[in-house]
Amino acid sequence: MSELIEAVLIKNGLVFAFLCVGLLMWVSFWVSKHVLGSKIPGVALAIVAGLALAFLGDKKGLADVPLFAGLALLGGSMLRDFAVVATAMGADLDKIRSAGLAGTVALFLGVTLSFVLGVVVAFLFGYSDPVSLATIGAGACTYIVGPVTGGALGASSKVIAISIAAGVVKTIVTTVATPLVARSIGLDNPHAAAVFGGLIGTTSGVAAGLAATDPKLVPYGALTATFYTGLGCLLCPSVFFILLRWLA
Repeated sequence: MSELIEAVLIKNGLVFAFLCVGLLMWVSFWVSKHVLGSKIPGVALAIVAGLALAFLGDKKGLADVPLFAGLALLGGSMLRDFAVVATAMGADLDKIRSAGLAGTVALFLGVTLSFVLGVVVAFLFGYSDPVSLATIGAGACTYIVGPVTGGALGASSKVIAISIAAGVVKTIVTTVATPLVARSIGLDNPHAAAVFGGLIGTTSGVAAGLAATDPKLVPYGALTATFYTGLGCLLCPSVFFILLRWLA
């Protein structure tokens, strides 16, 4: 009987994945309300629990276990991007326009600060050549900008892997920390969300963190965060790399 049930669940992996995520969300919200007094959002607890469960698997996390293979599709980029785009249906174009100047300034400031911080950390860990510094600095922007920059500059696979790891860590921290600090930094309106997305930049982390804070803010933060990735891919392997080579 157990083998029959397991076979059915594996065959309907995506449906079972929705069930698992639903149960995880229900437990997280229950703990948040009845144990923690709603001091920590239920979505934030669910995110942390999901990250912890990911360690039970291998390269694809829990999805490496056949019974939970549907999580690979549910948590893949296709449904993630679909969810982000779907939230744009509730976006107000006037509010997006009003955040235009602030969002633009936040974009350039966010990319520059992330790159500089990544370069400093890379230098402290012993990297001194401009290619490695630029690649790791770009990874501190996002885990997409890092490998794009490394590929353009001819960085080693090791350095590119480090840049991706830096971007992934940033995404995880952003996802978990956003709902925890949102109230203290005034992240409760579209204008603030647009600026926040421009400063932080990691689309996945910003979208997930804002979803845990207020789903209505997701399209505003995701909009500028998406431009952040494009801007980083333009500046890091060109202007920033040239400046690093000049300083070296």
